[in-house]
Amino acid sequence: MTPTAPSDLLAWCELRRGWLRETIETLVGLESPSTDKAAVDRCGAELSARLEALGGEVTRIEGGPRGDHIRADFAGSVPGVLLLGHFDTVWPVGQLARMPVREEGGRLHGPGVFDMKAGIGVAMLAVRALRELAVPDAPRVRMLWTTDEEIGSETSRAAIEACARESCAVLVLEPSLPGGAAKTSRKGCGDFELTVHGVSAHAGLDPGKGASAIHELAHQIVAITALQDPSRGVTLNVGRISGGSRTNVVADVAHASIDLRVPTMADAAIMERSLRGLRPRLSGTRLEIQGGVGRPPLERGPGVVRLYEVAREVAHELGQDLKEGGAGGGSDGNFTAAIGVPTLDGLGPRGDGAHALHEHVELTDLAWRAAFLAALLSRMGRLH
Repeated sequence: MTPTAPSDLLAWCELRRGWLRETIETLVGLESPSTDKAAVDRCGAELSARLEALGGEVTRIEGGPRGDHIRADFAGSVPGVLLLGHFDTVWPVGQLARMPVREEGGRLHGPGVFDMKAGIGVAMLAVRALRELAVPDAPRVRMLWTTDEEIGSETSRAAIEACARESCAVLVLEPSLPGGAAKTSRKGCGDFELTVHGVSAHAGLDPGKGASAIHELAHQIVAITALQDPSRGVTLNVGRISGGSRTNVVADVAHASIDLRVPTMADAAIMERSLRGLRPRLSGTRLEIQGGVGRPPLERGPGVVRLYEVAREVAHELGQDLKEGGAGGGSDGNFTAAIGVPTLDGLGPRGDGAHALHEHVELTDLAWRAAFLAALLSRMGRLH
């Protein structure tokens, strides 16, 4: 059979811009904050129905206290490719009143439209194009749309890794970088909790009998800050502190929550050892540290580079230069890359304002993204 030209895919997708926009607007209109299971599952039910209408075999994966994750399988030739993303958002139910779905200046606004419901719509139109145009050598496609990415992916990680192991590649529909670039690296993310134990005493009558956990915590914050190396992308942030009971009591306990970002697993190991190696400065105090790197980095390895090269070739055939870059935040693509499956992230449409009131996507990029993704999927056989 004659291969389907990317330009033909683009023409087909352009004619279905209305379908794509309606799909995205419907998903955005179904608010789905990570911690509201009922709301997330309402959005998931609509998403499932639409995936079934496209011919997908849909499975709901129990999310426990979170919303149920949605897996959809579409038949095709080998190899299998995983399209990955999430439909939970950071916005509470009711945010639509402040951020109504609207078009303004060629942009589609709304809570969760950029991060990342437009990416889900793009993936759906891409798979629809492959099926309705009977594109030769179209791969088996599995979609996995999860419900707790914004809060750590605790209930979805096992499913993410299992689906990735059955795939030759993972394409992540998270938002693209500014200008539309793909993400070929992402930092790993760690969360640590430092507890300082001291000795309480009356601050006026017997201060010498106490050992202030708060004063010790101040020393530790300085020490923690000194561990980072921003020039290499290794950063630490003490984002929340607490401690003490009254101003006239020497504090016997204090806490600090610490965010760690690292570009490589080697850096993760070094920083974990350094944090666990912290020692108290003040007599009578002791330290307790818990946590770890829960989301490993997505490193720019050979598999990622090869995927990007194919994607850039496809984009060039569609008249655009697909650039690449790194991101300081993590995604579920970090998990798939860490287990050795080639992963390319940031394939969602151009836009801006993730987690911000001006969140939007560019309407002119939507059909192009769908055609680009469909053409990229049709080339996956080269990687098998």
